[in-house]
Amino acid sequence: MFDLIDAALREDIGTGDLTTRYFTDPARLATARVVAREQCVLAGGEVAREVFHRVDPELELIHLFPDGMVLEKGVAALEIRGRAASLLTAERTVLNFLQRLSGVATITYRYVQAVQGTETCILDTRKTTPGWRLLEKAAVAAGGGTNHRIGLYDMVMVKDNHLAACASLDDLAISIRRFKEAHPDIRVELEADTLDQVRAFVAMDGVDVILLDNMTTDQMREAVSLRREGLEFEASGGITIERLPEIASTGVDYISVGALTHSARAVDLSMEIIDDPA
Repeated sequence: MFDLIDAALREDIGTGDLTTRYFTDPARLATARVVAREQCVLAGGEVAREVFHRVDPELELIHLFPDGMVLEKGVAALEIRGRAASLLTAERTVLNFLQRLSGVATITYRYVQAVQGTETCILDTRKTTPGWRLLEKAAVAAGGGTNHRIGLYDMVMVKDNHLAACASLDDLAISIRRFKEAHPDIRVELEADTLDQVRAFVAMDGVDVILLDNMTTDQMREAVSLRREGLEFEASGGITIERLPEIASTGVDYISVGALTHSARAVDLSMEIIDDPA
């Protein structure tokens, strides 16, 4: 996170904030409020605080709502006091982080609300902004979602391209057994495009999750009916918020949604400066 913040500040400030340097009294104190201009779910608050403090360690945090708080329009997510010049220099970088991450949390919250009352969890994916993955996945969690694997290193997911490179189902089963012997605590997930694949994967030892890719609701329901003890099902592909209740009704354990991170709209937040001559 810190490297990303430093890079963002270098990108914006460069050799110096010329406007603030020449048009702001360096001794003037002020209070800055970051205000929600629409209902949203806050995420990235600690990142925003760190940006302010990187610009000026003497800035004083007065108030900060926790990530995951639903903010109504007009509510101040945070207030910070100090030199007006420092607040102005930090403004855009703070807002860039907050608007993006709160956008991820807000869309996640809406998806989670759509399956409320069921046992289905909303998952994110690896379709994240390069360098922002941990921040965006934290924003998903702030919105009530569940993080899928963080990267290629913490879970096995054998997808269609992996299966195309595999000689046979017997070879796949041997690879799963070999992997489980080496990494018994890491989960193995297989992607299935057809019900025939689901039936074959259910019969394999060591498979923890079967991903049902772009299946119809009826196909998902039939796939879930094949469940054995300890096996979970994830629905993915063509997921829209309107379809969520219907998909959850099939009994899948998870619904993964790339749109939580790759298509989240930045929410409308603004920073207001309140002059403080004292």
